[in-house]
Amino acid sequence: MELTARFDRVKTDVFRRRAALSVPAKIILALSFAALTGLLAQVKIYLPFTPVPVTLQTFAVLLAGVALGRWWGGISMAAYGGLGILGVPWLANGASGFGATFGYLVGFVLAAMFVGYMAETFVRSRGFTPMFGIMAAAGLLLVYVPGAIWLAIWLGMAGKMVTLASVISMGVVPFIAGDIIKTMGAAAISKIITPRSDYRGT
Repeated sequence: MELTARFDRVKTDVFRRRAALSVPAKIILALSFAALTGLLAQVKIYLPFTPVPVTLQTFAVLLAGVALGRWWGGISMAAYGGLGILGVPWLANGASGFGATFGYLVGFVLAAMFVGYMAETFVRSRGFTPMFGIMAAAGLLLVYVPGAIWLAIWLGMAGKMVTLASVISMGVVPFIAGDIIKTMGAAAISKIITPRSDYRGT
């Protein structure tokens, strides 16, 4: 019990120090998570019926919110998407610029901010079960919805027939099982690294 309490004090101190970092240091952390997201984006599986590959990106997105908090987690994902659009070849297809996955990039920012807000604000959210629920909600709503909306627009611009069923079958269904597994991993890591006390405002 004493060892557990001591470990939690260490984690609390780490998160307090992270919150008190200078802006340049926080920018470096945000870019580090952007780079991690870009690296995991290269671990991909292409499916024949969708232009959106299966990747490990969402794992980094969820952890960015937990580790960096709402604002800097969101900034890290905005940096990932923005730099990718500007030319850094680290997006899911190994290229840069706009494409079928642009909507998911928007969703990454929203998901990281939501997870970061919940982890920062509610100490009880940092357990495995509540964090899994939070992350799953972020993945299903805040990543899939803008991702599917943009995919429908992109398919329409490409001259392809677009229906709600086709968009869901290409932009949502193929990723649910994998995202559940990634969410379980991210929730488990969150439980390990986050303190069980409030570290804000210190």
